[in-house]
Amino acid sequence: MSITISYSTETFSILDMDKIGQDQPLQNQKSGGEVAEQIKPRRTAPKRHAKTDLRYWEGKVFHEAFTRDGDRVTLPDFSVRIQHGGRRETFSLGTPNKAAAASKAKEIFFALRGGGWEEALRRFKPSAAAPVKSAATVGNLLQDVQNIAGLRPKTLADYSKALRKIVADIFEIDGGTDKFNPHTGGREKWLEKVDAINLADLTPEKIQIWKLAFLKQAGDDPVRQRRAKISVNSLLRQAKSLFSKKALRFLTVELPSPRPFDGVTFEPRQTMRYHSAIDASNLIQKASKELATGSSDQQEQYKVLLLGLCAGLRRNEIDKLEWSAFDFEIHSIRIENTEFLRLKTEDSCGEVEIDPEIADVFAVMKDRATGRFVVESSREPILTASYSSYRCAKVFEGLMEWLRKQGVQAQKPLHELRKEFGATLTNEHGIYAASRALRHSDIAITTRHYADKTRRATTGFGKLLASSAIVTLPTAAEDHPLT
Repeated sequence: MSITISYSTETFSILDMDKIGQDQPLQNQKSGGEVAEQIKPRRTAPKRHAKTDLRYWEGKVFHEAFTRDGDRVTLPDFSVRIQHGGRRETFSLGTPNKAAAASKAKEIFFALRGGGWEEALRRFKPSAAAPVKSAATVGNLLQDVQNIAGLRPKTLADYSKALRKIVADIFEIDGGTDKFNPHTGGREKWLEKVDAINLADLTPEKIQIWKLAFLKQAGDDPVRQRRAKISVNSLLRQAKSLFSKKALRFLTVELPSPRPFDGVTFEPRQTMRYHSAIDASNLIQKASKELATGSSDQQEQYKVLLLGLCAGLRRNEIDKLEWSAFDFEIHSIRIENTEFLRLKTEDSCGEVEIDPEIADVFAVMKDRATGRFVVESSREPILTASYSSYRCAKVFEGLMEWLRKQGVQAQKPLHELRKEFGATLTNEHGIYAASRALRHSDIAITTRHYADKTRRATTGFGKLLASSAIVTLPTAAEDHPLT
């Protein structure tokens, strides 16, 4: 006998009762609960609708809610949240009717799939659409970058100066010496002409021609050629930074295609390895006799020389260094951002160890100090300057003149003191110690400038020959018995 059981709309023939006990031992026969469990239909996943189906969007629309003054507020109109291409936006659908809201959500989806975010936002969410862009000139590009990119004023000033230099050279906008004088109006006139150049006219081909002409001016002199390559790379790198993704992310100006520096290549990196031309011991001894005991200006120059040559400080760090940075007990100087000093990078912060004798000299100088700054000057620091502004400019100029008289002929005599500091530390204590004292962001920077010569680069196998009883080198007479 068979039993047919109806379960929902499906019919199952499950057992032949006449065979119970015949085919199976009694202990293996299943209970009624087990049989019922066996005949349950399998559950299937709920049917999914395609995004082209209105029912899909009926399940996606929702009422936005927010808290106002401690009360939970739910908006009557439906909204939909759509994600596409890594971007997500919420659209208000403008209706409390679910079917109408789903229909509009579907329409937004098709607009997004067909025309991308720009088309979808323009039609259904104008407030989030990209602003209308205007044609770009040098001036409004720089203004846009200043307003939006968030660069440091000094960094932006350096980048702008490089771009304007290139543009002025290409379009032969001279301006004469008046362009450096802010009081005659010449600088404003020069800037106005440069900033009016349309970026569409600043093509990669013109920049490439400018680069070659810049290098050609160096002639056949290898030293001048090397300097020209370093300079042209610096100008290109800074100007090109204005067109980086970070700088352009929120711009409202319309940039040409291709962009000005697309495809323009840098010159091969020139070696920056420092070769010492300074007798540091002699320099310090002469400074101790001539500057330390000289006029008040010369005594300030002496401080600058010691801070550059014996502590490796940069010019701006010396200019804004305060007495509070010294720790005379552990013989160190703490370099960090202050009210007046803005360091190049966060890596420039750090402790600089100095010799006890140097610390003692500055301790005596501190007792005579009349202000908070180590190097005294009648000028106050300019906090808002977008250019290199030094309160001790007069002191620096005096020391550079003195250094040149001592045979320091480098283009930047003050920076040459820091280089000599780095080279000396590398020779005495190794490249890692020098990198830490110079406060470089990466040791690769240090290795590009200094060669680590603290250890002799030999195998040491020679020691085996000296003590070997196996190999005996012949004498000259033995080697040539007929002579």
